[in-house]
Order: sequence, then structure tokens, then C-alpha cells
Amino acid sequence: MLAALEQAREAQAAGEVPVGAAVVKDGEIIGVGFNAPIIRHDPTAHAEIAALRDAANKLGNYRLPGCELYVTLEPCAMCVGAILHARIARLVYGAADPKTGACGSVINLFAEPRLNHHASLTAGVMAKECGALLREFFAARRAKV
Repeated sequence: MLAALEQAREAQAAGEVPVGAAVVKDGEIIGVGFNAPIIRHDPTAHAEIAALRDAANKLGNYRLPGCELYVTLEPCAMCVGAILHARIARLVYGAADPKTGACGSVINLFAEPRLNHHASLTAGVMAKECGALLREFFAARRAKV
């Protein structure tokens, strides 16, 4: 999660919502990413998608079995879809997202039995640190308005 937090700080430095992600296989980080939809002009440029792409490129495979994804914020429905398609074995996230979270806050796509892949889910890891980064970011934005 520390690597994901580092990525979230990269997003913040770029003026993006501070969300970061890291893909781990056999204890080694094989992919990282941070939120960048504004600077990339790409609505799919979420941290999870960037980390999955990075890991897939390193492994030379669009499937990432046996991998874990660490992300600072509960993924949205788009990202959960990508996580499931990549065959991630385990998702670990920090802060819950009560507005768009698709791991239980708004909807839980991991609990949908009709989907053909399921990953294990661990929520709330370093939630305090992950949430504080987001709160500070949005407080600073509100102060500028």
C-alpha cells in the first residue's frame, strides 16, 4: 500500500485526485499507476487501469493471475470490471468511496455470482492515511474557490 500511496502523491503533484495503485506478483511490484484523466484527456485513466496496463505490459499478458492490486481508494465499477477481466487474485484498497465505490459502498460487483471471475477483497488497509490524502486534496481545492 505504501507504493500505491506514493503513486497517489504523484497524482496530487500533477493536479489530479490523489489515487494510486500498485500490482504485486510474488511479493514484487510489477506495475504502478496514478489517476491522470485530466492530464491525459482520458476518462479511463484511473490509477487501477494504469497499474493493470503497466503490469500487463511487463508480463506480456493481459491476464494477471496470481497478482494482487493495491489501491488507495475503493475502485469504481469501470475499474472493478478491468480487475475482473485481468483475473486479479486479490484486491486490497484503503479508503472507502461512498459515491462511486463498487466493492460494497454503492454496489459490490465482487459479490455478483453471475460474473465468471471473482477476486478476494481486503478493505480498509491504511484507510486513515489514504483518506487523509484525499481529504487534504479536496480541502485545498475548496479553499481556492
